[in-house]
Amino acid sequence: MHGCKKPIKKESKVTPFWASSWLDVDRSIENLRKNMEKAFSSFPSMHMQSFPNLPQASCDVIDEGNQFRIKMDVPGVKKNEINLNVTDNALEVSAEHKETSEEKKKNYLRKERSHISYYRTLPLSEKVISGQVKAKLTDGILDITLPKAKPTKTQPKKSISIQ
Repeated sequence: MHGCKKPIKKESKVTPFWASSWLDVDRSIENLRKNMEKAFSSFPSMHMQSFPNLPQASCDVIDEGNQFRIKMDVPGVKKNEINLNVTDNALEVSAEHKETSEEKKKNYLRKERSHISYYRTLPLSEKVISGQVKAKLTDGILDITLPKAKPTKTQPKKSISIQ
């Protein structure tokens, strides 16, 4: 026989992902993290403290037997900026305050109160006499009394001991 040898084929082996070195995977993730940080560092910084808090008209609804009484927080508005609409079973409160143009001449370092608005609709569990509703604004608290069409007795309270 000749000195002829069969060519030896080298098999190329692909290492499966799970068999690859975890160190390489770790490096890839770290590089990705660094690239993401670098990309996002060019965006302007946004801190949650820079956004003004949106006002929410929180309220208490009290059943006094012969009437409902509603106390609602509406700081920053005047009584002529509040609108009340009453039906026999719901109350709608809206308020809006805008700063006047005279105040724009001041040297503000920060201004977050140029516009304040509130809106709340409260369903009532019993019918009220809409023509006899009264409202009063004192120190940012709107106090509304809504006389009931059919007054109900308030239930006597009994103290329960907690074990």
